[in-house]
Amino acid sequence: MEIIGIMGAMPDEVEQLCALLDGVSIEPYAGVEYHRGMLGDKQVVVCCAGMGKANAAATTQVLITKFGAQRIIFSGIAGNMTAKIGIGDVVVGKTVIYHDAQDDMIAQSAPFTAEYPGDEEMVKAAMAACEEVGVKAIAGKIATGDQFVGDSATKNAIAAKVNPDCVEMEGAAVAQIAAKNNVPCVVLRAMSDNADEAGHEVLVVKKFSISEYVTTATRIVARMLETLD
Repeated sequence: MEIIGIMGAMPDEVEQLCALLDGVSIEPYAGVEYHRGMLGDKQVVVCCAGMGKANAAATTQVLITKFGAQRIIFSGIAGNMTAKIGIGDVVVGKTVIYHDAQDDMIAQSAPFTAEYPGDEEMVKAAMAACEEVGVKAIAGKIATGDQFVGDSATKNAIAAKVNPDCVEMEGAAVAQIAAKNNVPCVVLRAMSDNADEAGHEVLVVKKFSISEYVTTATRIVARMLETLD
């Protein structure tokens, strides 16, 4: 049976998915708890990688090498960078890139690119799942960097450099390692803020609960798994 790895960066981003699993076993490895179980008729391994590119990359490789993941889904929240959608809406990663990297140097090693396309079948399944659960979504560009974007100057600089639809801290690292291993991957992001001063105040200073946005992402992943062959 195919094994699907499902990742988030924060505990809140995977707790709801873990609660849906049947026949769960938990295996700690290298600082991460990997939850094996069934989600519907799919065998999955769900984990919280931790924030940032290094955590995301390491955990992706562990999912593939140690747990045998044959597809990877990364689900979580992000800062909105486009007028095409709003808070609570979703970006499905048609393309995932870095906004803080030297792309030409990264592309010198496998998979010999610094722009990572989402798997077409998984992108299509994610978009269909969004429609079925009543969530507005676009298949767009996700930009990754090792910083929380919470001020207009940084947001504008990233927009000028790579013009993404949203910004976050893990997706490109996940997609890069998946591509190195020839494992299909898709990154899903629900918009929790607008990557500006207001978002920083709410999410960082006040530590506002992100459960509402995570619920959206969880429903999409669950529905998506039902439709994947």
